[in-house]
Amino acid sequence: MFKIAKTDISAPLMPGSLDLNDNNPEMLAQFSVAETWTGDFSSGTIRLRERSAMLHGLTGVECGLLSLLRCYDRKDHGHILDIFEQASTLSSSSFCFSTTIIAANGHRQPLFCMGESNGYEDGVGGSILGVFIFPRFKSSASGVTARRQ
Repeated sequence: MFKIAKTDISAPLMPGSLDLNDNNPEMLAQFSVAETWTGDFSSGTIRLRERSAMLHGLTGVECGLLSLLRCYDRKDHGHILDIFEQASTLSSSSFCFSTTIIAANGHRQPLFCMGESNGYEDGVGGSILGVFIFPRFKSSASGVTARRQ
C-alpha cells in the first residue's frame, strides 16, 4: 500500500466511517506498537523515538531517509522514496505506506507508516509529522502477510 493525497482537514468523514470519539488505545496496544516520528526538510534529519529506532535496527534516534530505507524490503525502496519526495514538495500532503523491516538476523517486522508534511513554502523549510505502527506479529519467511493495494 502506497498512498499520498492533498490533505483537506475541512472535508467531512465519509458516511459510515468511524466516529472520532470511538478510539480504543488499549486495543491498539494489544495488537501493535505505535510511535510518532518527525522529519525536518531543512536538515534532512528524521527523529524517531527509542523503540522505533530499536525496531528499525538503528543505534540512535536521529537518522536520514537512506538509513531508514536500508532497513526496509528492497522491493519497496522506490515507492517509499517517491512518497517522501512528493511529501517534501507539497505542503499538507498526507501519505501512508506499508513495508517490512528486514533485520540482519533475518527477522521480518511488518511496518505501517502514516504522516503529513507541513510548512513547505517556496522551497524553504517544512517538516513531516508521522506515526509508525508495528503490528505484534512476525511476517512469514516469504514475507507475505497481507494483500498489497
